[in-house]
This record gives sequence, structure tokens and C-alpha cells, in this order.
Amino acid sequence: MKKLLSCIILLFALQLACVENAVSAPTAKNAAYFVLKVYHFKDARQEASIDSFIQYKYVPFLHSSKLNNVGVFKAIANDTAADKKIYVLIPFKSLKAWESFSSNSVEPTITGDAGYVNAAYNKPAYTRFETILLKAFPTMEAIAPSKLSSPKSERVYELRSYEGATEKLFRNKVKMFNEGGEIALFSRLGFNAVFYSEVVFGAKMPNLMYMTSFENQKSRDEHWKAFSADPEWKVLAAKPEYQRNVSHIDITFLRPTEYSDL
Repeated sequence: MKKLLSCIILLFALQLACVENAVSAPTAKNAAYFVLKVYHFKDARQEASIDSFIQYKYVPFLHSSKLNNVGVFKAIANDTAADKKIYVLIPFKSLKAWESFSSNSVEPTITGDAGYVNAAYNKPAYTRFETILLKAFPTMEAIAPSKLSSPKSERVYELRSYEGATEKLFRNKVKMFNEGGEIALFSRLGFNAVFYSEVVFGAKMPNLMYMTSFENQKSRDEHWKAFSADPEWKVLAAKPEYQRNVSHIDITFLRPTEYSDL
């Protein structure tokens, strides 16, 4: 009987400890998420349709939904590329906020828009668009508004995508950015980052994406030259635990539109 009573008391103590731990444990902070919407188009007519829609309908709709720091960019290579692109970067404070927003749409609220919403089947406003869902790195959980002072027509925003050969190697590169100190190094060297993130849904997974910004192309080149020569980077890049964690890099140079928040 005494043995049974001792077991009951022990069980009660364990249950109480579990409850106390659950109550006292810190709640996880909601991570920020970003949506990168990429419009593909082929000619000036489609560009004008997309521009008009984003500037006069979509961005105002986002602002009315209390979504600020919306970036709208055009690839600098558009002048010569067959597949031209416009990028829209939208920040969300949490995954729940994104889910709530994605259940609504601006298109049904628009009437009389023949160029974009009501475009004819044989005269579409774009070739296609893609949506990439990004989760912010814990060391930078919000979009950073631009601190650049040069005219928007001269600014260079650099969007980079780093792919990993495996999920394990990809995670290793994410760790290198955060715990390893790569983001801190970018900050010290004045790269004026807009965001750092891992791709949750996209075409090139596993991969991470980040964006930095510069006054002009010359400034961009000077910053990367300084980065490559920095002693801290040389030490970090030489560490055995961070070897071969990137299998492919895509670099896209962008310019903000005049109506971009960033």
C-alpha cells in the first residue's frame, strides 16, 4: 500500500512539473514572411499594362490592407532579355497574416480595366507570373526601408539566390548566414540589406534568397570587392564546417520603379 501511494505521489509530481514547464516556457515568436511575385512579359504593351495595374491598383490595395514597405523592381537586363521581369516584394508579419491576405484578391474589385484584369485571351497582360514564399531569417525579421539617397534610376538592388545540393547543405548555408556571422559582416560593410530569407515555396529549392542595395553599379562593385578582401570573410569561408554548401548562385540586378516604397 505504501509503495502504491509513493508511486501515485511521484506520478502527480511529474505531471505537475510538466504543466509548470508548459506554462513557463516562452512562446515562439511568429516569423515574418515575404512574398516575391515575379511577372514575366515580352513587350512594351504588356509592361505598360502590368505597370498601370501595380501602380494604380495593386500597391494602393496593399497599402489599404496595412501592408507597407512594398518593393517594385524591374530587372536591369529587361532592355535586352527576351523574358522580361517585374518583381513585387510584399512583407507579412506572420504566416497567418499571409494566409488571411491570400484569401482575398484585388482583381474582383476592379471594373473597366481592359489592359490587365479584363485583357482578351489573345492579348494577355503578361506571359506568366510566379509567386515565391520566403521566410525571414531570425537575424533580420523585417524588410528594411531604403537608406539610399541617389535617384531611383541609378540605384542597384541585387537579388541573390543560393541553392544547396542537399537540404542538409542548404541548412548549413543558412546557419552560416545567421550563427556564422555572414549577415553581421554584410552589415558592417554597409551592404544596406533589404531582406534575408529561406525559400518556403519556389522553383529552385532548397535555396535561400536575399537582397542588398547600392547607390549605383560602381558602389555595388566596390562593396563586393571589399567583402572578398575582408579578413573576417576569409576566415569564415575557410572554416571546414561551411564548405561546399552552395551549389549554384543566381544574381539579378534590379532597379526600383518610381512608385516603389523601397
